[in-house]
Amino acid sequence: MWIHVVKSKIHNVHVTESNLNYIGSITIDEDLIDAAGIHEHEKVQIVNNNNGERFETYVIPGERGSGVICLNGAAARKVAVGDVVIIIAYGIIDEKEASQHKPKVIFPDTLTNQLVR
Repeated sequence: MWIHVVKSKIHNVHVTESNLNYIGSITIDEDLIDAAGIHEHEKVQIVNNNNGERFETYVIPGERGSGVICLNGAAARKVAVGDVVIIIAYGIIDEKEASQHKPKVIFPDTLTNQLVR
């Protein structure tokens, strides 16, 4: 049997921008994408801690080191600049692997969205 598990998570970053006039997606600082093991165009779930919204979109890389978290297109209506969000990517694994699976979770600085080193 196959099960869905958390593969990667960027925990508690704040939205720096929203752009309604864009085709769609979430733009994420490439440093954060790399650190979390998320891929360009990968489907992610966004959880908005401020208003409880949960929705899915796909990732596009933003400027490395910029701290950018920008919701684009229709997703821009689900956030406000400054909202704190969690970005989750899921994977599908055999349930026998689940006991050994460890998701890659990063906790960037909540004020700057920069990696804490």
